[in-house]
Amino acid sequence: MDKKMMKTLVRTSGMDRTEWLRWRTRGIGGSDASVVAGINRHRSVFQLWLEKTGQAEPEEGENDFTHFGKMLEPVVKKEFTKRTGLKVRAKHAILQSEEHPFMLADLDGVIYEDGELNIFEAKTASAYKQEVWENGVPEEYQLQVQHYMAVTGAKKTYIAALVGGNHFFYHVVERDEELIAMLICLEKTFWEENVLGGKEPVPDGSEATTEFLNKRYGSANGRTVALPEEALGLCQSFETLSEQLAALKEQRDAVANQLKNYLKENEAGTVGGRTVTWKTITSTGFDKKRLEKENRQIYEAYVTKSSYRRLHVA
Repeated sequence: MDKKMMKTLVRTSGMDRTEWLRWRTRGIGGSDASVVAGINRHRSVFQLWLEKTGQAEPEEGENDFTHFGKMLEPVVKKEFTKRTGLKVRAKHAILQSEEHPFMLADLDGVIYEDGELNIFEAKTASAYKQEVWENGVPEEYQLQVQHYMAVTGAKKTYIAALVGGNHFFYHVVERDEELIAMLICLEKTFWEENVLGGKEPVPDGSEATTEFLNKRYGSANGRTVALPEEALGLCQSFETLSEQLAALKEQRDAVANQLKNYLKENEAGTVGGRTVTWKTITSTGFDKKRLEKENRQIYEAYVTKSSYRRLHVA
């Protein structure tokens, strides 16, 4: 590895979490890579942009998940060393790419093999993620470690995970130059145009962005504003896509009805190695209107109200 590829931006030994989060706003870290790429289900590029531009405080405060993840990191390292014989060394620093200074890396550890530096990353996950980790590394973590390899010049990353508290997996992720080039391009554009240039990111269709906008602008003020000219094209696209979705739903329903007609009263059918089922599902409902009519007092005591904003284009 070429030592000129990176430098130490700041030592983190003894640094509290608040200061650490502030240092991270000076560039794009490994966990930010999947957000910039638009595949992170939990964080929106809007939220990341507000944090990096100082318009919002970083919200990566410690919760139970991150707390116990940090607590279990030494356990994951120890188990990895026990199974592989590879020693994991702590770095205790935020590293910065010399070629692309906006790219930062705070590593869980490093492993030296034959004089070459490799990266180590420790993860914890719920039992629901067992099948995912059995089959490989989740996509967002693949981007994270490729980002780290871009910063450090490392050719390989070991990523280990303790899943459900009792299942241990580790995988090797090789350096992918094509993926790294894509990441650098995305991160460079985000940093230069959105962070330094102050340009608001274009919203994507991710669940995280939808949730962020719904939460940030959850209440309407009753006013009407003039929209920019480019919004007219979006209105037309919204209508066209809505019509296409409605047509696709009707087509899907027609296909479903044809399959039902083949099954008739039978619960399942097979064809060409495929299985089609039409099962009877019993569910329990609750008649709120009847309760409200017959026992208003109990209804009022337990009823809850919620509000949301519905988008409509006319």
